[in-house]
Amino acid sequence: MKYAARTWLAVRRVDTFAIVEKLLTLAALVLVAATLGDKLGAVLGLPGQAGMIAGWSIAIVYDALWIGALRMSELAIRQRSTVGMAVFLGLSAVAIAGSTAMLLRLGHAQAFAFVPIAAAAFMGLRLFARNVLADPATAAQIAERSAKDRNARALAAADARHLGSEAHTEVVAETAGHLAELNRQTARAEVLTDAQAKISKARAKAEKTLAEADKKHGKDAAAFMSRGLLTVGPRPVATEVGHTPPEQGGRTVATQVIPEIETVANPPVAPAETDSEVGVEQTFVEDAMTLEELAVAAGVEVPEPGVTLTDEQLEVVVRWLRYAMEPPRSYRQAYAAFKEAGFQARENRVRRTWGEIETREAEAVPA
Repeated sequence: MKYAARTWLAVRRVDTFAIVEKLLTLAALVLVAATLGDKLGAVLGLPGQAGMIAGWSIAIVYDALWIGALRMSELAIRQRSTVGMAVFLGLSAVAIAGSTAMLLRLGHAQAFAFVPIAAAAFMGLRLFARNVLADPATAAQIAERSAKDRNARALAAADARHLGSEAHTEVVAETAGHLAELNRQTARAEVLTDAQAKISKARAKAEKTLAEADKKHGKDAAAFMSRGLLTVGPRPVATEVGHTPPEQGGRTVATQVIPEIETVANPPVAPAETDSEVGVEQTFVEDAMTLEELAVAAGVEVPEPGVTLTDEQLEVVVRWLRYAMEPPRSYRQAYAAFKEAGFQARENRVRRTWGEIETREAEAVPA
C-alpha cells in the first residue's frame, strides 16, 4: 500500500509537459541532423566518408544554433530585455523556419517537417508560463534578481581576467628587468674588454719602443752615466782690447770663475710613506673589527672574494687589511694580502683608494 502511494506521488510529480518538450526537441535535432548530414556532403562535392563528416558537422552546428537561440531567449524574457528578446526570438524564428523548410524539401517523410515547430511551441509555452504569467511586481523582482545574478557572474569573470592579466604583466615586467640587466652587464663587459685591449696594446707598443731605444742607445747611455765629469778651473775675463788683468796697470780686475762641477749622482729615492714599515716587526691587532663589522658600519654589502667590488666595498677591504696589523700594513703588504684573499679589483683602483685613505688621515691629524 505504501509502495503504491509513493508510486502515485512520484507519477504526480512528473512534469509531463517538460518531458514532451525534451522529446520533441531531441526529435527535431535528430531529424535535422540526419537530413542535413546525408545531403550536405554531396552538395559540397565531398564524396564518401569525408562528405558524411562535413555534412554531419554542419548539421550539428546548425542544431546548436537554433536550440541555443531558444535557450538565450529565456534569459532575455526573464530580464525583461526588449533588445535581447527581439534578437534571440527573431534568430530562433529564422532557425526554426529554416529547419522546417529543409525537412519539407530534403526530408524522407514530410510529416516530420513540423517537429521543430512543435518543439519550439512547447518551449515557448514553458518560457511564457514561468516568466510572463506573474503580476508586474513579481515579474520586476524576477528581472532584478536575474540581472543581479548576471552582473555577479560578469564581475567574477572580469576579476578572473584581471588577475590573469596582472600576473602576466608582472611576469613580463620581471622578465624585461632581467633582460635589461643582462644587456647592461653585456654592454659593460664589452666596453671594459675593449678598453683593456687598448691598454694592453698601448703597453705593448711602449714596451717595444723602450726595448728598441735600449737596444739602440743603451750602451751610450750607460757609458755616459758611468764617466766622471771634468773639473774646469778659473778663467780670466777678457777686456775690450783683449788684454788680461796683469796688463792693465796692475789694477785689480774681477775674473769669472767656473766652479768645479762635481760628479752628479742620483740621490736615493726615499721610500714611500706607505712602505715605511717594511722590515718592522708586525703583529695582528687583538679584538680588531672584522670585515663584516666594517661593512655594516659603512652601510655596504659584505665584500666577497672573486666578485668585482664597488668603490665603497673596496675602501672597506683596504681599511680592514691596513689596520689588521700593528704597525699598519704598507701598501705592498696590503695589496699582496688583497690578492691572496681572492678579492678582485684593478691595482690602480686599490692604489687610488689607499691614497684617499691616507689623505683623509693626514687631514685629520692636527698640525
